[in-house]
Parts: sequence; C-alpha cells; structure tokens
Amino acid sequence: MIVLYENARLIDASGERFGALCTEGGVIRAAEEAFDFACDVRVNLEGRALMPAFIDLHCHLRDPGYPNKETMETGMRAALRGGYAMLCAMANTNPVCSTPELVRANHQKAEKLRLCRLMQSAAAGENLEDEMSTDYAALSGETGMLSNDGKTIFSDDFMRNLLLASKKYGFLVSTHCRPERKIVARDIELLRQTGGNLHVGHISRAQTAQMIRAAKKEGLRLTCEVTPHHLFGYDDPYRVNPPLRARADAEALVEAVRDGTVDCLSTDHAPHTEADKAAGMAGISNIEHAAQIFMKVFYENDIPLTRLSEMASLNPARRLGRKAGLLAPGYPADLVILEPEGAFTIRRADMISRSANTPFEGRAVRGRVVRTVVEGETRYDHGQAL
Repeated sequence: MIVLYENARLIDASGERFGALCTEGGVIRAAEEAFDFACDVRVNLEGRALMPAFIDLHCHLRDPGYPNKETMETGMRAALRGGYAMLCAMANTNPVCSTPELVRANHQKAEKLRLCRLMQSAAAGENLEDEMSTDYAALSGETGMLSNDGKTIFSDDFMRNLLLASKKYGFLVSTHCRPERKIVARDIELLRQTGGNLHVGHISRAQTAQMIRAAKKEGLRLTCEVTPHHLFGYDDPYRVNPPLRARADAEALVEAVRDGTVDCLSTDHAPHTEADKAAGMAGISNIEHAAQIFMKVFYENDIPLTRLSEMASLNPARRLGRKAGLLAPGYPADLVILEPEGAFTIRRADMISRSANTPFEGRAVRGRVVRTVVEGETRYDHGQAL
C-alpha cells in the first residue's frame, strides 16, 4: 500500500522543510518532491510535524516476570502513545535475560504483538552481577546491547573484559553508574586503555557531563543519554535511580544537550506498583509523555526540534548500527506525527502504562503525539493503539 502524507512540516536531523512524504511496503519511497504515481491513501497533515519515530535506548518492560508492573504489550502501547517505534528493554527481568534463548523469546513475542520493534538487551553478568560473565559470543548473535542496568559494575576487571568483548563482537555496552561520577571516570579510563563500545546510561550530574565532554574532546569514542525527568525535575525527593539532582545539574544537562555532549534522549521508563513505590523502590513511568517533556524543555531553551529528532531518532539508530532516523528514501517508514505546540497536562488517570508512578502529576508539558506509524502501519492514532 502506498501512503502519501502531505502538507507536513518534515523535521529530522537534516533540517526542517514543508512538503510531503510517501511510504510503500514499510519503507519511505520519496520525500519533498513532486509525486507522479498513484497513492492508495492520502493523509493531509494540515501543517502538523512529521518526524522519524523515536528510538528508546533504555526502558524497562518488566517482561518476563513482573506483569503486575508492566507487560510487553502494555509497555509498548504506552510507548506508541509517546511516539516510540523501537525500544531497547533492559535485562532485569525474572528470569534475567541472560541467555540467547530468553532474548530470542522476547524478540519473537514482540514480533507477534506487532506494536513496537524490540531490541532486548542481555545481561553482561549472570544474575546481573559482575562476577561471572554471560556468553558474549552467543548473545551477540541475538542482540546488539548488553547491560547490567539496575546494578553497577564495580569490578574493574569485569568492565575491562566487557569493553574488550564489545570491540570483538560489536555489541553496545550500556552502563548503570552509581556512584555516578566515580564509575563514569573509571569507565572512561578503561575505555582509554581498551577501546570498545561504551554508552553511559542516564547521566544526572553536571560534573558527569563535563567528564564526558572532556573525553570526547580527547578523541575517545563514547556516547551518553539523558532522561526527561533529569531535564525536567530537580530538587525533588521522588525516588528514581539515579536521583533527581539540583537545579544547577538540570541546567548543565540542558547545556550538554545543546552543545552535543549528550548524544541521546532515553526514557528509563521503569514502572512499579503503588506498593513498590510506597516501599521505596526507585523508578518512574514516563514513556508516554517523554516527548511532551522534551518538547517543553527544548522550546524553553531555544533548542530546535531538529536537534530533538537527532537525539531521539538518528543518534540512537546509529548507535545500534541501524539505518533509521531520517525522512529519506530507503529508510524505514517509522514515523510520528506531532502537534509540537499547545499546552497539555500530565495526568496519572490518563496513562495507559500498567503503572502510573510519576512525580509530575498536574505539571504542564508541550505538544502531543497524534499518530505513530511503525513499518508503514498506523499503530497509534489519537489515543487508540490499533
């Protein structure tokens, strides 16, 4: 089926322009040019923004093992509402995703659901510990990401060997760093010694951003991410991991977004039950309004939507070695239609995630996702996942 999206603000990392885009068979066929072929469906966007759908390098779907918190289906439906077409789910499930069979099972489950694309990350250590490594060679045949997220890799030898393996097998190492500054400094030094594919998860401190900025100026190849809540929230005791920091840290992270120090926007969507939160569990459910927070932060700091697209679509795709994240012929027809202007409010009662743990009840955000298209198919439209 050939679908023509016309009268659109086409926005991606390459720029913003007004025009049309055509998809066929799950792929972008043409963009920004006169179309001289018949279309099966025409969609008039009436000036709305059309962008590559978002890729989340860091979320928790709690599947298998914790259906009271989230399932793959509920998490993906929430993600579609937020404009996400692809998710990288962390391995802290029950059982831990530490074998090729478990990773493959989740990939097969996602394919049957036909909601979001999935890259199920695998544990770097058995039981998410830094004592016995998992089978890196076998796991790299099933996934492009290994992570012990939820737990910090304290062993220098374990982290050194993991970085060496990432260079050998080509997977991405996504880290969880607590204490943040100490572990990030250690990992940068190990990267300097060994090389490898290092991605620093959910940074939260001004000093961390400065260390990564300096490492990049030195020529080290690494990437990092920031979450919506660490840009939007500060001086708040609400338990997330890492914690919400001081306002000066949030402002420094915004500057690191602006100058390119931070590469990617990730959610760290971490759903919990109300009982979990009352017992002190750290985590936030935010994937369905993350884009609205990002749009508010970017607008208030005069950062263009082209940069948002670069950080939420193109850079994550490149980090995963995927051809995605641009509105260009031959790229996947993973698209999000946005109304970038307008004031909206975060309401727990409106959330479709199985968990609604957020400190941002009643907070104003900007814009909304109107439609999410994955593989050329509309899978979220005006509040209804199809």
